[in-house]
Amino acid sequence: MTYDTILAGGSLIDGTGVAPRRADVAIAGDRIVAIGDLAAAHAGSRIDCTGRIVSPGFVDAHTHDDAALLDYPDMPMKTSQGVTSVVAGNCGVSLAPVDLQGPPPPPLNLLGGQSAYRFKRFADWRRAFDDAPAAVNAIGLVGHSALRVQTMASLDRPADAGEIAAMAHLLEGAMEDGALGLSTGLAYAPARMASTREIVEIVRVAAAAGGIYATHLRDEGPFLEDSVEEALTIGRAADLPVVLSHHKAAGRPYHGKTKTTLPRLDEARREQRLALDVYPYIASSTVLTLARVGDSARTLIAWSKAIPQAQGRALSELAAEQGLGIEAMCDKLQPAGAIYFAMDEDDVRRVLAWPEAMIGSDGLPHDTHPHPRLWGTFPRVLGHYARDLKLFPLEEAVRKMTSLPARRFGLKDRGVLRAGAFADIAVFDAASVLDQASFAEPKRTASGIERVFVNGTCVWREGAPTGARPGRALALDRTALDYAA
Repeated sequence: MTYDTILAGGSLIDGTGVAPRRADVAIAGDRIVAIGDLAAAHAGSRIDCTGRIVSPGFVDAHTHDDAALLDYPDMPMKTSQGVTSVVAGNCGVSLAPVDLQGPPPPPLNLLGGQSAYRFKRFADWRRAFDDAPAAVNAIGLVGHSALRVQTMASLDRPADAGEIAAMAHLLEGAMEDGALGLSTGLAYAPARMASTREIVEIVRVAAAAGGIYATHLRDEGPFLEDSVEEALTIGRAADLPVVLSHHKAAGRPYHGKTKTTLPRLDEARREQRLALDVYPYIASSTVLTLARVGDSARTLIAWSKAIPQAQGRALSELAAEQGLGIEAMCDKLQPAGAIYFAMDEDDVRRVLAWPEAMIGSDGLPHDTHPHPRLWGTFPRVLGHYARDLKLFPLEEAVRKMTSLPARRFGLKDRGVLRAGAFADIAVFDAASVLDQASFAEPKRTASGIERVFVNGTCVWREGAPTGARPGRALALDRTALDYAA
């Protein structure tokens, strides 16, 4: 048999967590069709991968790529890291099903202005992707905050029965259109006044369709434990899987709280379906708010509409230059985004090492001076945490990026290297792979990622995009969701 491509002589890490083995991988069309000794086989292209790792392409479990997939279809910030599929629509923020009649309030403005919110149905967003594919695959959640903005005249109160019904109706249509489930961002103003009951009533629609519930908790500091319990309660009440977004203990007084939350999650997993995602940094990034500044050791400005030249500058330095207090400087910069140094390294390592922890970048592609996690998350886990710190073996790092999220999000035939699976593949040098993006230079390309294939087509090679855009808009496959240990 003649194959399209053979990746020859590589060290195969198949995504399941087992140790590497030497094997060739054959691709025909969009699938892996053979694995083993293929020295005698013929192929249109035979690529020597000797001394390199061949693994499944990485699944970014937590992104805000809803608009980036359409605006930057080469997606170099992802393919350069070995990412082949992304989960969009997190933290209660999604482009669909929303048709805004005015400027989007924070944090919806993280995806763009009013013109970005033009998809009345979730199917419209998926169709836009299909009409102009990106280099990576994508599946989307529906944002609860987006639904609130779409259906409620006033956001500073819990939704009433009619508004809950309206949001549930929009979600029902989105689930029919292939949405993965509902996400919430209960820490943000558009959803802060939402009651637990409101979330339960809406998310039951996702449960009925076999979907999931992903949540940016109501609080990640003083009330972290209570917020975890709320998420678990919602999952039990609606009977669906819960994914805790970017799990952390944020704020200097609250460092170490993951010593309490992770054992509680271990206990909860015996009763309900549960997972979490995490990014490998001690700094977070979102809209600029005074409350977050107060809990942070340092705050950098990612973008500011009022003072564009503030990007990349420390908030304290800006305030000192202008002779203003921190609160006044925050007000002067608005609307703005910021990077907050609010976490502790021990907490980050503890969460990364939790067996059910998936890796998610949580990057903001439209920030002019983004958090370096947008370009560096996956190589950082492979290089810094797995190779250098030996927090876990390389094959475990790959599992957290591949088969684990593929199972939790129902990405059928993805996240593993086996005959019959889609040919989403990363080829990288285990000795040199490492993030190069920094807080000073956040858009630097990582080292060590040599080739990336999406659906059998090479999208990253020799340090640059190939221009190919074979990505697909993926839809919920309830039969493929797997939350077994």
